[in-house]
Amino acid sequence: MTVLGAVFRPQLPPERLRAVAGAAADAGLEELWLWEDCFFEGGIASAAAALAGTSRLRIGVGLLPVPLRNVALTAMEAATLDRLFPGRVTVAVGHGVQDWMGQVGARVDSPATLLREYLTALRGLLRGGPVTTTGRYVRLDGVRLEWPPAGPLRIFAGVTGPRSLRLSGELADGTILTAGTSPDGVRAARRLVDEGRRTGGRTDPHPLVVYLLAATGPGAGPRLAEELRGQRYPAAPQGGVAGDAAAVAAAVRQWAEAGADTVVLQPTSDEPDPEGFIRFVAGAVRPLIGP
Repeated sequence: MTVLGAVFRPQLPPERLRAVAGAAADAGLEELWLWEDCFFEGGIASAAAALAGTSRLRIGVGLLPVPLRNVALTAMEAATLDRLFPGRVTVAVGHGVQDWMGQVGARVDSPATLLREYLTALRGLLRGGPVTTTGRYVRLDGVRLEWPPAGPLRIFAGVTGPRSLRLSGELADGTILTAGTSPDGVRAARRLVDEGRRTGGRTDPHPLVVYLLAATGPGAGPRLAEELRGQRYPAAPQGGVAGDAAAVAAAVRQWAEAGADTVVLQPTSDEPDPEGFIRFVAGAVRPLIGP
C-alpha cells in the first residue's frame, strides 16, 4: 500500500504548526513531515509539538543535518520521542546543505565519511550501546543511552548522489529522496540502494520516501512552475504536479509505480492555504490512490 503524506514547510512560522497538525489529524492524513532547514524551526522541537498535539498522526523529521548535531544528542532526542510517542515518529539524517553548514562552521571535508560514521554510531546507540568509536569525525567513549527506545526505531537517510544512496542502503533503515526526483530517478535510486543493501547484507524492508511538489486551486500551474524554476528542478510533469485531485492522484500513482513506498506531497513555498492543502491531500487525493 502506498503511504501518502504532506509537508509542513518551514517557511511557515512555528505557531502555525499546531493548526496544520490538527488539520492533518482531523482529516486522517497518514503522515506529516517536517524539515530542519537552516535557519527555520528545529526539527525535534517541532516534532515533539506536533506529536503532543495529536494522538495518532505519524510525524517524519526529514531531515536532521549531521554536521550540525552531535550523534549522542540525536540519539537522546530520537529515543525520547519514541518512548513518549511509540511508533509515531520517523527520524532521518543527512549531509545538510553544505553552504548552510559552512555558515555555522560545521562543514566537513568528507560528508560521506561523516554520514557513514554517524549512521553506524547512531544505530548502535539506539540499540542500547555502549558505543565506543574513534572515527575521523565521530568519537564516542563508552556512550550508552539511559533511556534507549523501548522497541526498534528506524533511522532513515535523506541523500541524493550514488555514493550516498548506496550508503543509505547499507546502513539506514529507509531513504528519503528530494523533491524534483523523477520516476526514473526513483528507479535509479532503488537500484543504488539495493546495491548498498547487498553490500551490508541487509534483508529487512527498506522504504523509499519521495517528496513530490504539488499545487492545486487557483494559480496552481504558475505557482508550481515558479517553484520548479526557483529550485532548479525539472519542469512538470517530471518535477511536480499541478491540478485537481485526479491529476495529483495520478502523479502519486506514477511515483509509487516507480518504486516509492511513501509519497509526501510538498506544497509550494507560497501555498496560500496550508490547512486546506492538508485537507485536500487527505480528503480528496487519498481516496483516489487505492492500495
